[in-house]
Amino acid sequence: MLHRRRFLQVTALGVGTMLVAPGLAFATVATNRRFVFVIQRGAADGLNTVIPTSDPNYAKLRGALAINGSDTVKLNGSFVLHPSLAEVGGMYRNGQALFVHAVASPYRERSHFDGQNVLETGGARPYQVKDGWLNRLVGLLPQRKDEAIAFAPTVPLALRGSTPVTSYAPSALPEATDDLLMRVGQLYADDPQLHGLWSAAMEAREMAEGSGPKRDPVSLGRLAAKFLANDPGPRIAMIETGGWDTHSNQNGRLAAHLKQLDRMLAALRDGLGPAWAETVVLVATEFGRTAAANGTGGTDHGTASAAMLIGGAVKGGRVLADWPGLGRSALFDGRDLTPTMGLDQVIAGAAAETFGLEPELVARTLFAGAGRRTPLTSIIR
Repeated sequence: MLHRRRFLQVTALGVGTMLVAPGLAFATVATNRRFVFVIQRGAADGLNTVIPTSDPNYAKLRGALAINGSDTVKLNGSFVLHPSLAEVGGMYRNGQALFVHAVASPYRERSHFDGQNVLETGGARPYQVKDGWLNRLVGLLPQRKDEAIAFAPTVPLALRGSTPVTSYAPSALPEATDDLLMRVGQLYADDPQLHGLWSAAMEAREMAEGSGPKRDPVSLGRLAAKFLANDPGPRIAMIETGGWDTHSNQNGRLAAHLKQLDRMLAALRDGLGPAWAETVVLVATEFGRTAAANGTGGTDHGTASAAMLIGGAVKGGRVLADWPGLGRSALFDGRDLTPTMGLDQVIAGAAAETFGLEPELVARTLFAGAGRRTPLTSIIR
């Protein structure tokens, strides 16, 4: 016999799959500002995303992988942007995109699992911290009911912690009929616990109405915008992207993934409308890739990469880089772009300025185990 509480879980999961694709996570806070964390799982190649064309060693190290500067989006005298990021390039020209180069978390090894753990928890080393920095950020903000909700098979680590999270997992169940939903609602009408859970599920379903279960980038961006533009609604979001591990055939694969990212960010911008002016999107990866190409048309696991801050609330139109150079003596371990900026500094500064919090307080709360480094400020309006 199926207990009615278990039936709610199963039914809610079935409803959840009508709402969104896996990989999207939300948190709710009482503010008009929006903060979105887009993680690039797999170690995205920052050197071929924000390209240091003024460094003479770039073309030497990359060989056939070097991006032709004539096809790119011009940023400043030192860097250009990959041609697949045309929409992001337009945001840069409008002062809504900022790039931070030669940036890395405290992690200095090259394991995807360990690197992502450090990136998402904010620890100094893998598995040192059990909860996520994004969840701790929510804890610094005025709380309301339904502080966090994740649309994913499991809640992403960055969003796990003491703040309650409700999740929808993908389901192979057929779409629930309106009659079934009405009957389940009646079943839980007098239950003090399940009535609230069911009501929240129905509110989420209504917000996502018409979005369908598609996973393409435009649909994902539009769906995120629907939730983030809703008032009241979530103000913190996490979106997972994958496929950035380009050991072979990198040029074609990286171009395709950057194009998908570009389309998703453009759809998010367009869907948010006026709320875009109050939005900050952080795009970051667990570590970068080797400075030199390998023998299979790709690059291997590296250290420093490039991070992006995008949105109407960003003080954009800039590339921030204490550039270490790509000469052999300047490379980390003789093979990687050397990090000169901490990703924790970027995150702490962006999060603090987005929500009007004291930067040092945010740094201590989000990255207590990562040492004391001054947050990067004057990056958000």
